[in-house]
Amino acid sequence: MKALSRRDLLASLLAAPGLAAPRAPTAPVAIAKCPSYNDDQVELLNGLFDKLGGLAGLVKNKTVTVKVNLTGSPALKFRGMPLGVTHYTHPKHIAALAHLMHKAGARRIRFVESAWGTAGPLDEYMLDSGWNVRQLKSIAPNVSFDNTNGGRKYVKFAVPGGGAIFPAYHLNEIYDQTDVFVSMAKLKDHATCGITLAMKNIFGITPASIYGDDAGEDEPNESPTKGRVNTCHFGKRQPARIAAPEKDPSSSREPEYRMPRITAELVAARPIHISLIDGIETVTGGEGPWIKGLKHVKPGVLILGTNPVTTDTVGAAVMGYNPRAPRGQSVFRNCDNTLLLAEAMNLGSADLKQIEIRGIPIEQALFSFASTTA
Repeated sequence: MKALSRRDLLASLLAAPGLAAPRAPTAPVAIAKCPSYNDDQVELLNGLFDKLGGLAGLVKNKTVTVKVNLTGSPALKFRGMPLGVTHYTHPKHIAALAHLMHKAGARRIRFVESAWGTAGPLDEYMLDSGWNVRQLKSIAPNVSFDNTNGGRKYVKFAVPGGGAIFPAYHLNEIYDQTDVFVSMAKLKDHATCGITLAMKNIFGITPASIYGDDAGEDEPNESPTKGRVNTCHFGKRQPARIAAPEKDPSSSREPEYRMPRITAELVAARPIHISLIDGIETVTGGEGPWIKGLKHVKPGVLILGTNPVTTDTVGAAVMGYNPRAPRGQSVFRNCDNTLLLAEAMNLGSADLKQIEIRGIPIEQALFSFASTTA
């Protein structure tokens, strides 16, 4: 069978069957090619922000919180490769973004993650990842790194409309002490949600002290050592009583039903203002080394947007997937489509025809993830 050209593949995505698009907010998305992390990341990111009106207008005199993607233990490397070229946020992007935000006048810049298996200092977790933390901290005087897996002080974030799984989420107070919230994600497949981009990255804001498998029943466990599988993925237990219990304990316990909804709920409760997706180097077939069949790939692309749904929609299309595919089709063959769930919550449009692309067109950025895992 003759392989589809990039143009033909994009045409097939636009014409692919899927659920009808309701009216939902939209925003431009910028795309740039970047073959290597050795390219000037400051210049590339600055160029992407300029295509969306500039960074200063978004962050000047504001506190910015950047959720990075450090999923899984630092000890879990894929074929011995550096974490940043497979499934972690790359440290060069953290350095470049910190520099640009400081230059743009951000009052405070906090890089955060709910580090796997610990509520200890994020600095130590990053050192275990092989990063030069001292160098990263020296980029600007107003940069810090915070682990939000615990916190002792939590804020309730209600889900507009009441949610489907949880009506509200209790999160570290850092997520409330911010003016601009950034999701810094990787372009990856996901075993449970099909894809993990800017929105799925936000699942990591849930503190294991409350939602973890060893969370306290009455009060948070401020020394968690486990993930959030039993509470969130399978619904085998409720979060610590400080947080709202799930709405319907008789609802589906299937992770492929629950996790797309939890993801959309979190984005609704704690809105994302800037979505940056790194597809320079990444993995296909899943989100980390614990997934069988994982492959290292180099799509050579960066994607930036101010609406997480439109940004992830473009990201899915760049991966060669139909963003509007219902469950059972395309990359959502085993799970519900988070993009469509978020669109139904009026968080943004998942319709490529309603999204303005700036920079290079999707057809020039296309990299078929499905063909690498076939």
